Amino acid sequence: MLALPIFLALSSGFVVVGVYLERKISAFIQDRLGPMEVGKWGLLQLFADLLKLLQKEDIVPAAADRKLFLLAPSVIFASVFAGFAVMPLTPDLQGSATAVGVFYLMAIVSFDVVGILMAGWGSNNKYSLLGAMRSVAQIVSYEIPLGLTILCVVMICQSLNLQEISFQQGIYTYEPNYLFGIRALGIDVTDWGGIFSWNILRNPFLLIAYVIFFIATLAEANRAPFDLPEGESEIVAGFNTEYSGMRFALLFLSEYAMMLLVAFLGAILFLGSWNTPLPNIGPVRLADWTSGSPGTVWGNLTGAFWLLTKALAAIMVQMWVRWTLPRLRVDQLMFLCWKVLTPIGIVLLLISGVWRLLMI
Repeated sequence: MLALPIFLALSSGFVVVGVYLERKISAFIQDRLGPMEVGKWGLLQLFADLLKLLQKEDIVPAAADRKLFLLAPSVIFASVFAGFAVMPLTPDLQGSATAVGVFYLMAIVSFDVVGILMAGWGSNNKYSLLGAMRSVAQIVSYEIPLGLTILCVVMICQSLNLQEISFQQGIYTYEPNYLFGIRALGIDVTDWGGIFSWNILRNPFLLIAYVIFFIATLAEANRAPFDLPEGESEIVAGFNTEYSGMRFALLFLSEYAMMLLVAFLGAILFLGSWNTPLPNIGPVRLADWTSGSPGTVWGNLTGAFWLLTKALAAIMVQMWVRWTLPRLRVDQLMFLCWKVLTPIGIVLLLISGVWRLLMI
């Protein structure tokens, strides 16, 4: 039960850090300064924005469906935050060690589509409804390549438990781990740990799967170049057009919580989870002293550090992509999903099945 308050604090704290980082990263990419007026280097800008949102009136349009309109932000945030319930943060800290964690995560997070549709329909605004319809079509479509890439990992690891998948990618696994996943090479890297135990090296095709996973999560989180549901230049702000005050802030928090969730999930499934990236090669056993044993304070501290570092690195790339690539058209969005990513995902799933047969 300790994990959920920690993840709630992480989600809330990440908004403070993430918004400031995004503003500064976008400023750097566009050769400007970004926030500079409120506090040293603009560090207090977000707190000024939050104070403004707290003071704003919570307006409900006269023609809106009041119940749907008011409930939608809570449904969206609850469905996203519920996904953290099965996330392992360290070797010993996990909300729920359920054996079907991956299945639960995919099921509960997809429920945010209902909240988005409630927001769009309940607002009684054409821009909100258009944004909601775009979002539903986009999220439901991109769940297919996303699910295929996750299935590749599940097939290789033979588990739906995220903590067990984490242990398989480090020096604490009890099974031999052969380089590139093939016994014929005869190189057991179980004791090496580090990056050699990550899934993207256990099966090199999973590196391609991670690229597809990353692209699909951008669409799931409504991040550019897949931010058609918000489309400020076309439909004002999409499904959150009519929201103000703290309900708008809750929708904003949900977007950043989704960014953090998919970054954690990508790190756990593909990038070694909370395991150190430094291997034990030669006399210097870097993995041993940069990744403490399970059940120890050092083990939990280093585990949390490595997982957060990997997740933040993925988030930095998400922000970089947003301020680099232009928004896709709807037809381009669907072409990429159904005619590019999904066929590649199916091929990778077939390769992963064959690869598993070649493993121990």
